[in-house]
Amino acid sequence: MNNKSNLALTSIAILTLVAGLGIGGIVLASAAGIWIGLWDFRRGFALLQFANTHADWIALAGAIITVVVTVLGSVLKTGRTAKLAGLALTGTAAAALGYFIPESYRPPEGTPPIHDVSTDTVNPPEYIAILPLRADAPNTTVYGGSQGMTHERLAELQTEAFPDLKTVTIDARPQEVFERALSAVEELGWQLVAALPEEGRIEATDTTFWFRFKDDIVIRIRPAGSGSVIDARSLSRVGGGDAGTNARRLRAFFAAL
Repeated sequence: MNNKSNLALTSIAILTLVAGLGIGGIVLASAAGIWIGLWDFRRGFALLQFANTHADWIALAGAIITVVVTVLGSVLKTGRTAKLAGLALTGTAAAALGYFIPESYRPPEGTPPIHDVSTDTVNPPEYIAILPLRADAPNTTVYGGSQGMTHERLAELQTEAFPDLKTVTIDARPQEVFERALSAVEELGWQLVAALPEEGRIEATDTTFWFRFKDDIVIRIRPAGSGSVIDARSLSRVGGGDAGTNARRLRAFFAAL
């Protein structure tokens, strides 16, 4: 194998590695910058969107280059084929992750642009203890109180998108249900803010992993005959839409309950 061919294969393998690691680094930086306070979620989303737009093409090109390096290296009998192909493959894998991580945050088709979900859309559970923690939050705790939204419209959007989220009736005394709800909160790793069995109210905060969003949950338990009815509500502090996160959170709670 002549020096020019060797240099060409080495160059494209290294270029693939650098491009892949670069786009993967942008994905990691989108969240890391938020964690350490360099920027807010808007810049983080912008970086994630940039990575998502370019990463798939880089991954595709990297896969092709990996095959080319492997084939040409074998044909030209270079002793560095495995190493160069490994560099290109590493870049390809990093770019692929840079594509699939943002894709995992894309909301399912039909997810409405809402950030407040309640099992009781007529008389949603109210936040009390958590209000001081939301003093600077852009989103109000009034159900349907966001700009361009009404109570009726929010209830309609939620019901259409998440028809399974309804008031749950449990054949157990309120105190027992309250204890089970507290256990579920602990199991899910939420930060407990208030637990008042005499009022049948639990309030907690959940912090999302990637962008460290803080979303607040209120759980309401009331007696109903010999059993109990339980409602829950999950509300984002920031953002116009939640990509279905609050609905998934309530489903996880009732599954744990």
